[in-house]
Amino acid sequence: MRKIYAVLFFILGTITAYANDIKDGTGKDTSEVIALNKNGYDNRLTNPKETVADANRALAMALKLDYKGGIAEAYRIKGIGEYYLNRPDSALNRYYDALNQYELIKDERGKAKVFNNIGNLYQMVDYEKALGYFNSALVIAQKYNDASLIASLYLNIGNIYNRKNMFNNALNYYNKSYELFTKLNNTTILVQCLEDLGVIYYNQRDFIKAKKYLIDAHDKAKNLDMNSSVAAINLTLTDLYVSEGNFKEAEKYLEEGRNYSMRIHNEKDIYDYKHTAYEMELKRKNYKAALNYLINIYQEDSTSYRSNVSTKLTFIKKEKDRELQAVQDQKKAELTRVIFWSITTTAGLLVVVIVLLVGSVKRKATTNAQLQELNNEISRQKDNLDRINHHLEEIIDERTKDLQVKNKKLSEYSSYLSHQIRGPIATLKGLMNLEKEGLVDKQECIDMMDKCVSEIDEKIIEMSDMLHDPGKTGF
Repeated sequence: MRKIYAVLFFILGTITAYANDIKDGTGKDTSEVIALNKNGYDNRLTNPKETVADANRALAMALKLDYKGGIAEAYRIKGIGEYYLNRPDSALNRYYDALNQYELIKDERGKAKVFNNIGNLYQMVDYEKALGYFNSALVIAQKYNDASLIASLYLNIGNIYNRKNMFNNALNYYNKSYELFTKLNNTTILVQCLEDLGVIYYNQRDFIKAKKYLIDAHDKAKNLDMNSSVAAINLTLTDLYVSEGNFKEAEKYLEEGRNYSMRIHNEKDIYDYKHTAYEMELKRKNYKAALNYLINIYQEDSTSYRSNVSTKLTFIKKEKDRELQAVQDQKKAELTRVIFWSITTTAGLLVVVIVLLVGSVKRKATTNAQLQELNNEISRQKDNLDRINHHLEEIIDERTKDLQVKNKKLSEYSSYLSHQIRGPIATLKGLMNLEKEGLVDKQECIDMMDKCVSEIDEKIIEMSDMLHDPGKTGF
């Protein structure tokens, strides 16, 4: 008898020590997940590729640990990296992944941050939808008195009003954001505030104030290695100096900004710099250089349109496969948990039975009754587990349908994020200007204009088909 008890105590002691070791290791691992997510976020303006890489490492580790908060934040950080790499489709899907995880763990502040990120995606596409997300996030941020998030939301809401040419409202939100970030001593976001103030004064054609804010933002962004911000600021400064006719300064900022865009692999900024270079050469009447830029832009638009279609279809297929795999993984995880707890419960019951048998040999009848009761309890637990499994399958089906609906909505908006219409129209304008100057052959000009018009017509027809055919998933 003593030997049996000694063995039992030894086993229990070993299990307890092992559990403590696991707990200590898990604590260290979760800290590493948090550190990777933070490092990825800090790199978003310097090297967004590193942001995505850090988020992938954090996600793999968090999934292994079943660390829900880390999984949610890793999805969000990866979406931010994809956003700065100008991959809006991937970014939005990652934000939805993060949103689902935050909903599972009832983290409202996490959801508010994701709402803010999704609002940023819609800033250039749908102002009202963007404002809707920002206002939803603002309600939560004010509920928890999250000053940093409130300041970011004021900044983003100001951007929407700026794009809607409601400059007084925009300045009001910019100033409130700048005041909050100054109190928080957030130097990185203060640079963005200065940039936005410069942009709004540029839009109002107040070049003196615009240059003051933009140059200040430019210098601070370079000191902080905010490569993405430097690229964006230089684009506005180039436009400003072109408007003033100061082509020497315009060339300086254009060249520097283009180098920063290539450094961070931001295809949108690279394209915008080519178009800005074309407009600069056209304004300074350097028509040969302008024509070269224009032809390059036209060819790039045509190629990117075809590749975007292929990429979109491939992405949708991969996304469907990922969603199916996620559902299967979740079912396997739930089944593993059920098996684990069933084995644990059975093991515990067996220990109890052994103790009862050793200590109650003379009370067989009573022991048999107790065993029968225990067997009945196990049956009831099994029935409960079956009902729980059935309920979980229903939940999984509902969430799968929800993901499919959201993916369909994404497909309807993603096509608006490219420059498919702007390129051919810009080409037409350029050809008309060159034809007026008599610098191109008339028949060649007519042929190129015919190609542009045909392509615009095809794109408009495809967009119309997309908007009026709900069953269609992409161009």
